[in-house]
Amino acid sequence: MSTYMQKPAEVNRQWYLIDATGKTLGRLATEIANLLRGKNKPTFTPHVDCGDYVVVINAEKIHVTGNKMDDKLYYNHSGYPGGLRVRNLKTVLEKKPTEALERAVKGMLPHNHLGAQVYRKLFVYAGSDYEQKAQKPVVYEVK
Repeated sequence: MSTYMQKPAEVNRQWYLIDATGKTLGRLATEIANLLRGKNKPTFTPHVDCGDYVVVINAEKIHVTGNKMDDKLYYNHSGYPGGLRVRNLKTVLEKKPTEALERAVKGMLPHNHLGAQVYRKLFVYAGSDYEQKAQKPVVYEVK
């Protein structure tokens, strides 16, 4: 018996809606990354984009444990000398509430062309209003 390898034409995609209210940042990002990759499906194939679409609402209401609001740092560099910018999680959530969750999920995806393709299926919104209502996403409960 040979190992089943799913082909891109055979992929069935689902739309999921996740409410991030009160959820822990890292645990939520892990669940989202698994849905985007398709690891929850029995037909998972590592080199094929077989995951689902994920819409996350209320990203501004995520929760973190410990002192991460002050201690967790995000680094950006412009490429010029002295161009390092360092911000903590509290500042990131105040300016752009979706960035913390997006960066956490992106870091859990493959760092190649497949990872970029999978990342495009993620839609994160700070509030409870979202644009993908026509796709009728199924509510997904994160444990």
